[in-house]
Amino acid sequence: MKFISWNVNGLRACVGKGFMEYFKEADADIFCVQETKLQEGQIELDTPGYYQYWNYAKKKGYSGTAIFTKQEPISVQYGIGIEEHDQEGRVITLEFEDFFFTTVYTPNSQSELARLDYRMKWEDDFLAFQKELEKKKPVIFCGDLNVAHKEIDLKNPKTNRKNAGFTDEERGKFSHLLEQGFIDTFRYFYPEQEGIYSWWSYRFKAREKNAGWRIDYFITSGNLKERLQDAKIDTEILGSDHCPVILEIQ
Repeated sequence: MKFISWNVNGLRACVGKGFMEYFKEADADIFCVQETKLQEGQIELDTPGYYQYWNYAKKKGYSGTAIFTKQEPISVQYGIGIEEHDQEGRVITLEFEDFFFTTVYTPNSQSELARLDYRMKWEDDFLAFQKELEKKKPVIFCGDLNVAHKEIDLKNPKTNRKNAGFTDEERGKFSHLLEQGFIDTFRYFYPEQEGIYSWWSYRFKAREKNAGWRIDYFITSGNLKERLQDAKIDTEILGSDHCPVILEIQ
């Protein structure tokens, strides 16, 4: 099975830059997008052979997620069941026969770390949500987690040490997640790989210089380890300031 996750940073804009061509060519079993930045009825995507599930933010033009899946899920859940966190369209979870599959757009801590305290609460509650699912069957979750875990995961770690996405607090929460038995699938396959990123600022010609961050992930339960086949980051694909990330499992 092939899964793809892509923060499209505005789906309507991305559609104008080749999204559907990539979607069709990729032929994923499940294709997730984050930061759709739209409301219901603002876009019609023709995706024959796929079921579509959308979660919209209450605030217009902000956040939002969607999942396109070839196989119809047993059940669908929007959000994580906590009102404080479920206003921004950040989470969709599909239940299949042998796993749960979640796409997530993790809140950004923002400039001056204005939202860091909220982000810490989100991290705890989202992890608890995944652990609760895991009691029933293994989980796979993916999306823009808005954190570069280790220095190897961004081009300029020294100068970004206290910036949103690379604070000690955010990195610590990610380490804690892995300590709970979850697998960062890209690092599972490529533990020492440098210079592969999934997001580049639109400023300073960052993408040209490959001055990026790896902040988009596929995370799985530890007991799916034997089924993992490959994890990739499709750095050649344009259309957003992020690029797609891919997981293949048996």
